[in-house]
Amino acid sequence: MEKTGKRIENKTSRTAEFTCMIRAASFYEKETHYKSNDYIAPKLLPKFMVPIAKTGALKYLFKNRLNFPKDVPKGMYEYVIARTKFIDSVFQKAISNEFDQILIFGAGFDSRGIRFADLNKKTKIFELDAPLTQEAKINQFKKRGIELNPNVIFISIDFNKESLEDKLIEFGFQKNKRSLFILEGLTMYLDHEAIESTFHIIDQFAGENSEVVFDYVYSSVLRGENLYYGESEVLKQVNDANEPWSFGIEKGKLDSFLKDKNLKLICSLNSDDLEDKFFKNEQGTIIAKVNGTHCITYALK
Repeated sequence: MEKTGKRIENKTSRTAEFTCMIRAASFYEKETHYKSNDYIAPKLLPKFMVPIAKTGALKYLFKNRLNFPKDVPKGMYEYVIARTKFIDSVFQKAISNEFDQILIFGAGFDSRGIRFADLNKKTKIFELDAPLTQEAKINQFKKRGIELNPNVIFISIDFNKESLEDKLIEFGFQKNKRSLFILEGLTMYLDHEAIESTFHIIDQFAGENSEVVFDYVYSSVLRGENLYYGESEVLKQVNDANEPWSFGIEKGKLDSFLKDKNLKLICSLNSDDLEDKFFKNEQGTIIAKVNGTHCITYALK
């Protein structure tokens, strides 16, 4: 699924690190619209950055885009916060409804299996990722004394050499069980062949009333048409990180994409929807703009 020469093959994912930093900054926010409950994210930061996050300096840098991290795209801080909150809600609903299993593709520094462990009575959580990123995360857990939940199963995979289906079966992910599949910040990094094989695996394993949540970018973004808020900056960031985007969905073509994958739409959220849902105050005023390049899709099998 990963192309030869990409950063993720020989280093931890920079975009995974970027997402973790945003979640850590968000945890220390005082403003409720910005604040998330990812109390694990600060523990995954390098130690020298924790005081920066606690004082609010990190969130200030993200919000005001003062060249740290380099070239922070407009609205990406808000987008990652909104995406985290929305997928948190989908995850919580799945474990509350006692789904059999949850599979997180490209889990990065995700911590939902730990954060929501007290709510989880029976659901097995499978985290799938490239070896170096997953190893870095597990090592950081151990260094910070974060107890690994026995319900969380880590699957390390070299997508260039190993079969995804075989790997899932080897680690106990079962077919025809009610499952939630999470592809957070992933689809845009896959090529067309990898998208087809990934959604084929979902179709093959998913039991009745399974669910899928994923985000994607518009195809026009890949063409550099610069139609959306923060578009040119976010493209520069992923290219500079040697993690370029490869896949998008044409605006207005989501329904046909889902139909081809045997999925039915539950809801779709673009940047306007995310602003309305997560950044509207009591007076009905939108207090922040979300990067316009992404959409989140929640679908039923």
